[in-house]
Amino acid sequence: MKTATLSSLGVDPQLRHDAEEALYDGETLSELIEYSVRVQIELRKHQAEFLARGLASREKSHKSGRYVEPDTVLDQLWSSLKQAKEKRGVQ
Repeated sequence: MKTATLSSLGVDPQLRHDAEEALYDGETLSELIEYSVRVQIELRKHQAEFLARGLASREKSHKSGRYVEPDTVLDQLWSSLKQAKEKRGVQ
C-alpha cells in the first residue's frame, strides 16, 4: 500500500522538544504524530455521533411533547451514583 504524507507542520521549538521527550523507546516522532492524529479523528467521530444522538433526542421530544426536567435527571443520576458507591463500599 502506498503511503501519503500529511502537510508539513511548523511548531514552536519547545513543543517539538516536549514531543521528543514524550516518545516511548523505539518510537519515532512520526509515529507519535500519526497516533495523535488517529486518536483525534476517532474522538471527533464519537463527538459527532454524540451530538447527532442528542439532536435526534431533542427532535423526538419536540415531536412527542414529552420532556424530563433537568433536576429530575440529575436527581436520578445522583441516586444511581450513591447506590453504586454503597454497593462498592465507597463513601
